[in-house]
Amino acid sequence: MADLDHSSDDTSEDSREQSSQDSKLEFSEDEETLITRMYNLVGERWSLIAGRIPGRTAEEIEKYWTSRYSSSE
Repeated sequence: MADLDHSSDDTSEDSREQSSQDSKLEFSEDEETLITRMYNLVGERWSLIAGRIPGRTAEEIEKYWTSRYSSSE
């Protein structure tokens, strides 16, 4: 019984973590515009772009960009 409870706890934690990550990829229109403009200027220098957007990390910017604009290779 304890094992069953533990596995259900793990599943709910994973679900919360995933939804938390998904919500971080929601960018405002201003952020999207800035990311696009900065990318055109500096390329894939994610930390430089993230430095212009308070509260965003280079990883979040890169993940956003690749999910939105990356073409299949």
